[in-house]
Amino acid sequence: MYVLHIGNKNYSSWSLRPWVLMRTLGIPFEERLTPFPTGSSFSLFRAFSPNGRVPCLVDDGWAVWDSLSIVEYLAERHQGVWPADGSARAWARSAAAEMHSSFTALRNLCPMSCGVRVEPFPMSDALKHDLFRLGDLWNDGLARFGGPFLAGDRFGAVDAFFAPVTFRAQSYGLTFEGAAAAYPKRLLDLPAMLEWYAAGLAETWREPDHEAEIRAAGTLVEDLRAIA
Repeated sequence: MYVLHIGNKNYSSWSLRPWVLMRTLGIPFEERLTPFPTGSSFSLFRAFSPNGRVPCLVDDGWAVWDSLSIVEYLAERHQGVWPADGSARAWARSAAAEMHSSFTALRNLCPMSCGVRVEPFPMSDALKHDLFRLGDLWNDGLARFGGPFLAGDRFGAVDAFFAPVTFRAQSYGLTFEGAAAAYPKRLLDLPAMLEWYAAGLAETWREPDHEAEIRAAGTLVEDLRAIA
């Protein structure tokens, strides 16, 4: 059985991607969660991950690291990771790769923390641009392939790559126009997303650097997490 190493569910957007994909597609795996330590996590995570980061998938002793690589590894072994249609598959891969390599302002200015609600500080032009591009991308996929997911009628890898954005939308009150407006809630209502969210709220770990990023993002309105 696969072993998927992840970080805190409240914080770890990168870990969420393969986790929610495998849960939703019914790909069995053993979860091993290692909380982020204070300071550098490199030495701790190096015990199971070659690059000292999460997520990391281990298959029969062989480590596959980085969320994009993990998804491609799974796609070689399981149906439904990417769309069967060639055009939809090409679009989905492009959109997932863009999410993987771009949207820096969104990552930095709206860090993922499932259990908080934040009134964000005035948006920078870079963040506005990222949000505009997200809405544009989602509307394109939903219109092009008919929805309700980005590349058609089934949840797949491209949706998994944007799953962390939907938690950010919930935490920071981010909104989108057109068909994209309903997309975050659609993902948040998936059973696997509800499972991840409940586990994130139950965590009592607090990592100072992640908490500082949240405070820098805006005014904390509500903290729904279990008491540390």
